[in-house]
Amino acid sequence: MANLKKRSRTLLAAALLVALAGCGTGNHSEGAAPVKKAAPAVPEKATVPAGLPGMPPLLDPHDVYAADRPNRLSPVVKDFPSRVYVPNTNSNTVSVIDPTTYQVVETIPVGLQPQHVVPSWDMKTLWVNNDRGHTLTPIDPATGVAGKPVEVHDPYNLYFTPNGKYAVVMASLDRELVFRDPHTMERKKSVPVTCYGVNHADFSADGRYFIVSCEFSGELLKVDTEKMEVVGQQKLPLQGAMPQDVKISPDGKTFYVADMMAHGMWVLDGEKFTTPTLLPTGKGCHGLYISRDSREMYVSNRGEGTVSVFDFRQDKLTKKWKLPNGGSPDMGGVSADGKVLWLSGRYDSEVYAIDTTTGEQLARIPVGSGPHGLAVYPQPGRYSLGHTGIFR
Repeated sequence: MANLKKRSRTLLAAALLVALAGCGTGNHSEGAAPVKKAAPAVPEKATVPAGLPGMPPLLDPHDVYAADRPNRLSPVVKDFPSRVYVPNTNSNTVSVIDPTTYQVVETIPVGLQPQHVVPSWDMKTLWVNNDRGHTLTPIDPATGVAGKPVEVHDPYNLYFTPNGKYAVVMASLDRELVFRDPHTMERKKSVPVTCYGVNHADFSADGRYFIVSCEFSGELLKVDTEKMEVVGQQKLPLQGAMPQDVKISPDGKTFYVADMMAHGMWVLDGEKFTTPTLLPTGKGCHGLYISRDSREMYVSNRGEGTVSVFDFRQDKLTKKWKLPNGGSPDMGGVSADGKVLWLSGRYDSEVYAIDTTTGEQLARIPVGSGPHGLAVYPQPGRYSLGHTGIFR
């Protein structure tokens, strides 16, 4: 009997323990030991797509032009004399201007139809694009001496991938994008395109793609930088469109494409590559240049002799500067200190120097015939993406 009572007490105690365990998720004041809940799964951090392999990271992820602040010259270029190099398409020369005196100090003979003067990715060389001469003439910006021309077919314009791995020749009449060695210009890959008149471009903030304008067929291309392949193509929604310069916004979210026949800029979402909208600026909208503080963009309107000023923060045009006595402002760049905008006068054999604070014309300098893509050099930045000077 004693054993039976002992066994009953043992079973009763076990039952009570089971009952209490079942109340573990109830009110803790009732004496039941709380059961620890499983820790919630920690969500994985959102992964940011990696940039183009080998590309120097942006100094500021919110501003692709953060390296371009006034007079922030890299050790590579800091001792170069300040000059403005003007390719005269019809004269087959480059006029060299001293920006302190507004005088032409030298005229360099080059090949047939020079279109643009382009700083190399490493910023050590200026390449003159002799389009119909099918050569690139190198100029040493330390001495101003031109070197032996390099054979390159149809080099209307020239860009460099953000990692410095390739030069990209805009072979406009050949209807090709040609990826070449950035130093020797040896051909690495030719990419035929179905649009006509590839001429200008700019790269995404991460460098993984670039947007190309096709002047003569009114189209835009989206090109995968690493694969060297066209991954998108669209016709602009305007009959007779003629897109020109391309520039990305400081925050890397928007591309702007100047259009000389639409008389304004196309505003494009590069990631989605959907149909862009048009922002009118002025007749013959042509070149796009970012201010040294990344707040504004200067837009040359070649057909009416004006420069429109676009404010990125306000997302609108805020000013328009008119050249006295008219003119044909085309391509150019901003001085190292950010105080002067330099533009070629394409149909007037002259170059304009414009105060970026007031819009006042500081000088009007005679040069050769058909001045086009002039380069202001040196400029701030760590490396060049090409054209007349896109620095990051």
